[in-house]
Amino acid sequence: MLISGLALGAVLGFVMQRGRFCVTGFLRDIFTQRSWRGFVALLIVISVHAIGLAALTSAGVITPEYNELAPVAVIVGGVIFGLGIVLAGGCASGTWYRSGEGLIGSWIALVFYALSAAAMKTGFLGGLQNSLKDRTVGLTSIHASLGISIWPLVIALSAVTAYFAVRFLREEFSGPRPVTLAPRKSGLAHILAEKPWHVYATAAIVGVLGVIAWPLSAATGRNDGLGITTPSSNLANYVVTGDTERFDWGVLLVLGILVGSFIAAKASGEFRLRVPDATQGARSVVGGIFMGVGAAWAGGCTVGNGMVQTSLFSYQGWLALASIAAGVAIAAKLWLKPSAPSLSDVPSTPSTTNDTAVSATAPVASAATSPVSLPGSEGAGAAGTEASPLAGAFAVAPVALLDRSVVKQEDGKLKPLGDGRYELDTVGAVCPFPLIEAKDAINKIEIGEELVIPFDCTQATDAIPRWAAKDGHEVTNFEQTGEAGWTISVRRGR
Repeated sequence: MLISGLALGAVLGFVMQRGRFCVTGFLRDIFTQRSWRGFVALLIVISVHAIGLAALTSAGVITPEYNELAPVAVIVGGVIFGLGIVLAGGCASGTWYRSGEGLIGSWIALVFYALSAAAMKTGFLGGLQNSLKDRTVGLTSIHASLGISIWPLVIALSAVTAYFAVRFLREEFSGPRPVTLAPRKSGLAHILAEKPWHVYATAAIVGVLGVIAWPLSAATGRNDGLGITTPSSNLANYVVTGDTERFDWGVLLVLGILVGSFIAAKASGEFRLRVPDATQGARSVVGGIFMGVGAAWAGGCTVGNGMVQTSLFSYQGWLALASIAAGVAIAAKLWLKPSAPSLSDVPSTPSTTNDTAVSATAPVASAATSPVSLPGSEGAGAAGTEASPLAGAFAVAPVALLDRSVVKQEDGKLKPLGDGRYELDTVGAVCPFPLIEAKDAINKIEIGEELVIPFDCTQATDAIPRWAAKDGHEVTNFEQTGEAGWTISVRRGR
């Protein structure tokens, strides 16, 4: 029955890749886009999980076990994990399925994630792990504390989720629709390998697969459902020590995710080996370590805690999810900013616009007074422009200039193409940076001018058209230029 883990993992990897399912993005969008649309998708997964697991438990098919809450470990671990998934560009499951797309940066993050989790769980960092994990309180689940059945909580959560899902769907279908790529396939091939999958439909499928996973896993002696951290740790232990007891259903599950996402990426023309630059390589290493250490302390990742334990209404699951979100919020504030040319990159000769010369050494407006400001700079004051210890490796503090036309001439990222068209090359940038750069660059050109954006980030095939539609910009061209390569042209509308 171990092979069922590989089969279910392959289906899960296929679904996640085609549906662009990314919990990191769901949480990140709350703080960078002020959008809760993705978080509702996570609630759909939790609700479907909750209904299915409660039914299986009531029928005596499965017997979930609850850990006593270790609040300090869960909070600290959750925040560290949240920081890590932003740096790595994906959560635990996202890192596995993006590895199947050929992102070598995800491979790097995955290796350090698995090794650091193994070091915490069974290796030389075990003492560090136990220093916080042993500090427990007598709390396991919310319904146990209330002395009630789990079903009232399941029904309440499902009702809230349904309300917000319907609300977002109504808003989505009543507004402008995002542009999609022209179809090149037909029939089932178009649906499976080409047509964009709605994130809510994807979430429902992920939830159903999570329900199916538990009895399949339990049949092999592993009393658990979906999980990524412990299986990744077990895989690392198996590779290093050869201990066959570590090679269980969960290990085959995560390997299946890799296989399924590879199949999906190849079928849709979205697989290509993409080597990260030094910056992204450093992010992947640090992010992977943070993910492994954080998930080990918290008792799980965005899957084990954020999807499974939350659906069981354990204190650990919901506290971990809140802590991960806090870590994502901190990381978004620190690192998710558009890069900008430093003053040394600005031409030393004056640029003249409207008879006004601005030189490289001319004073620049503050974020509070400049007509051009970058996301995340509002209200930051002087402190907002200070480089964090990791800023050199991850982002450059935004610079606000006096005149938009000067910005176009001085911004090294915008390449004039003529006739009011500018190219913003984001090839090699991982999610969410193509969107962050595009949102920043569109404000540096005039209304009616066009931004041409080459990119190779799979998630941006949904994120950029959706942003353009929502913000009132016109997509004049959107095409796939090769394996895992796209170009989209956006005309500024306002």
